[in-house]
Amino acid sequence: MAESIKGPSPLLNKFDGSELRVAIVHARWNHLVIDALVKGAVAKLKESNVKEHNIIIQSVPGSFELPMACSKVIAASQIQASATATDLMGAAGALLSLDPTPAPVLSSSSPASNQPFDAVIAIGVLIKGSTMHFEYICDAVSHGLMKVQLDTGTPVIFGVLTALTDDQALERAGLGRGENKGHNHGEDWGLAAVEMGSRARGWAQGKF
Repeated sequence: MAESIKGPSPLLNKFDGSELRVAIVHARWNHLVIDALVKGAVAKLKESNVKEHNIIIQSVPGSFELPMACSKVIAASQIQASATATDLMGAAGALLSLDPTPAPVLSSSSPASNQPFDAVIAIGVLIKGSTMHFEYICDAVSHGLMKVQLDTGTPVIFGVLTALTDDQALERAGLGRGENKGHNHGEDWGLAAVEMGSRARGWAQGKF
């Protein structure tokens, strides 16, 4: 069989994710495949230097819930960032005031990061059954996730498999039942999140 031409071209420069914060929002339906995809995405995020405490994983029942969940997760990270900024301003004000009450100590060694998410990976697995349910969900989720990233300005990586058979889904998670185990697409999504998160940061600063 001829080698497939599908897939992205290799990057000339590797993106460094050491300053990025990334969320993974995944469905629990078809969990065997989901678990492998999430594992693959996390592995590539860490390989790209994204710190473990900057990888936040949330789950929802199914793929239909992914767009709303991604939207709320992005909003929650912005609330966290705003609250942190307010705390810092309050601490600075206390240091400059004449009030003898000690100012709160700000620790730089805390493992938790409260910066807004630089990218979100939405992971789901849809497998066609005997009704039109598959088509309706695929269409709704695709449009929903695109709308979230355009409305928020935060890259949302489309990690939703739309498979016609169980074997197609398994092979795209590196779990093929035959001799060909396939390829874990979660790895691609992890790398895409680092690239898009990095690029979006630069674009926001007017850099190319």
